[in-house]
Amino acid sequence: MLLNTLLLALRSIRRNLMRSFLTILGIVIGVSAVITMVTLGNGATLAIQNQISGLGTNLLQVRPGQRMGPGGGTGAPAFKDTDADVIAQQIGGILAVAPEARAAATAVVGGRNWTTSVIGSTNAWLETGNWTVRTGRVFTDAELRAGAAVCLIGETVRRELFGTADAVGGQLRVKAFSCEVVGVLASKGQGAFGNDQDDTVLVPLRTLQRRVTGNTRVNTLLVSMKDGSDPERVKASLTQLLRELRKLSESDEDNFNVLDTKQLADTLSGTTKVLTTLLGAVAAVSLLVGGIGIMNIMLVSVTERTREIGLRLAIGALEREVLLQFLIEAVVLAALGGLIGIVLATGASLALSGLMGVPYLFNPGVNLLSFLFSAGIGVVFGYFPARRAARMDPIDALRHE
Repeated sequence: MLLNTLLLALRSIRRNLMRSFLTILGIVIGVSAVITMVTLGNGATLAIQNQISGLGTNLLQVRPGQRMGPGGGTGAPAFKDTDADVIAQQIGGILAVAPEARAAATAVVGGRNWTTSVIGSTNAWLETGNWTVRTGRVFTDAELRAGAAVCLIGETVRRELFGTADAVGGQLRVKAFSCEVVGVLASKGQGAFGNDQDDTVLVPLRTLQRRVTGNTRVNTLLVSMKDGSDPERVKASLTQLLRELRKLSESDEDNFNVLDTKQLADTLSGTTKVLTTLLGAVAAVSLLVGGIGIMNIMLVSVTERTREIGLRLAIGALEREVLLQFLIEAVVLAALGGLIGIVLATGASLALSGLMGVPYLFNPGVNLLSFLFSAGIGVVFGYFPARRAARMDPIDALRHE
């Protein structure tokens, strides 16, 4: 009986293909919108996590001042390069500590010039930031101690200044001094805040201080923790040690701030998930609109087929059989709309993921849930028209013009 009822429903849908398509259009749009929003949101969340992890594994960034951002370090004393050595020696669970100073400068090679970020640090900077040297070598201890005129460059700087030529061994001029390129860093691409991580020139810290900035300021301490370390314990020990090094009394507030990149990643990911849920909920409203459309069309169908319903009831069809016929018809319409919506959402998600530069993550749970929800819409909004059809009086139905 169920198979015959299903065939009857399909035959009825096929008789009015255009009307059936317009009926399920709301379901198609709703399902495709929900799946596309959730898929893109999940991809954006993963992209944010990957970009922030590119800053370094279990990384703490310590900066002068009581808050992050522009003006946050106003009036706060800078760090010393020796602070990094003290932290590495006295705090357990530390993998590497790197002092960092930055300056914007124009790098020149022959007739080419490129404005970039010049960073002064040690080899530990590579370890804290998960950097690898693609070609060449790192700094030697003698070069670090003497502040030698050597540098490592990012892929963007290599491309803009050296083109297809071999950069290692070449000379690069920054402001008034020339340095030898001893290595090229492997590309890392865009950072978590939209910056180009490969647009950088790394020199020994003392080289930057003596030849570029002219001072001994250290803007940032990068502290990389070992896997399995307790971040809260390390942060507490780091805060206590820095208070001692900066000679702060118990009543003094910290004149530095510690940023945990993992917490930042969790915060941004949480925000993205909330926005994804909100967008998905807004898109799901169109599913309800589609359900109302199905109910309206099914009521029209019941009215058009009143004589057919009366004839079936008159020759012995049970109420539940008529109810099941129209209910299955509504469910088939809604489920068909759900399937079409899934196909459209897959194509849209693939295309938009490429345009937005986020990974495409196929989520079978969301696709299945959207399909089941669309079928459920058919049950909910198809029940009233089906019940109306099943409760018709056969004699009145046969008299209907």
